[in-house]
Amino acid sequence: MSAIDAESRQLALAASPFELHGGLCGWLAGGGPSVREWPAKVLADDALPAPAAGGALDELRLASAAQLADRSFDFALLLPDADASLAERSGALFEWCRGFLGGFGLATGSRPKLSDEGAEALGDLAKLAAAQPQSDGDEEDEEALVEIEEFVRVAVLLLHGDCVLAAQHRQKLN
Repeated sequence: MSAIDAESRQLALAASPFELHGGLCGWLAGGGPSVREWPAKVLADDALPAPAAGGALDELRLASAAQLADRSFDFALLLPDADASLAERSGALFEWCRGFLGGFGLATGSRPKLSDEGAEALGDLAKLAAAQPQSDGDEEDEEALVEIEEFVRVAVLLLHGDCVLAAQHRQKLN
């Protein structure tokens, strides 16, 4: 993650690594193309330079696109390690969700074709994006955060299925 943070600072990207990854995943899940200049697309700023080929941000794009396309459900969120504080981890998750919503909206427009489950998942992600990190907590809060992370992961796969895989399936039928 430090390489991603360093490269994003070098490119003067105004987002944390968590928000960037969320935005990238939202862009991809909404059907946006996997292109090297993804930060300009995700952050809606055409003046941003493309990351270096083979650099940390380019590798993040390639790995995220591959994970979303892989039907083994092996998709992972870029978040702080489990030894980080609850506040840091929950704050990063909420940033990730804010980034996801932005990237997803840019890729899909205002009326994406979603299943009922996808629409509900998107609404739940919006609620998480509006949440505030918890400063302290107990074991129950830790367990709840793990469950929320898993929900986000599955919601992203569901939305990718609605917007990308369903569209690919429809194309094959025609």
